[in-house]
Amino acid sequence: MTAMTILIIASAYLLGSISSAIIVCQLFGKADPRTQGSHNPGATNVLRIAGKLPAALVLVFDILKGTVAVWGAYFLGLEPIELGLVALAVCFGHIFPLFFGFSGGKAVATAFGALLPWTAGLPCAPAVPTCRPPTCRH
Repeated sequence: MTAMTILIIASAYLLGSISSAIIVCQLFGKADPRTQGSHNPGATNVLRIAGKLPAALVLVFDILKGTVAVWGAYFLGLEPIELGLVALAVCFGHIFPLFFGFSGGKAVATAFGALLPWTAGLPCAPAVPTCRPPTCRH
């Protein structure tokens, strides 16, 4: 693993550490989502405490965090297994954010975003376990 790869993985963690739920609630003058509702800084809790627009912004930003991290790493030339590490790093950053006392969300939207590049056709098949379903015989 090269120094560039380590730097990209660390950057993905830092990107994941940006809690859009907390930032959006602050911008809209709402309470910290970690202290209201389900106490989870995620889009669903933001929907409960702040409404549809802030929740939609949180959802989009959290998805984009994962997508940007993996696609960015792909375009910088990382190998498929390293792209998987980038995806994990951005999710761990969301779950344990450096900037918010290591108390984060569940990373569902971020993980979804990190998987989007794979479904969009990036050549990452070696990093994703696959299996062939059994054929049905009657």
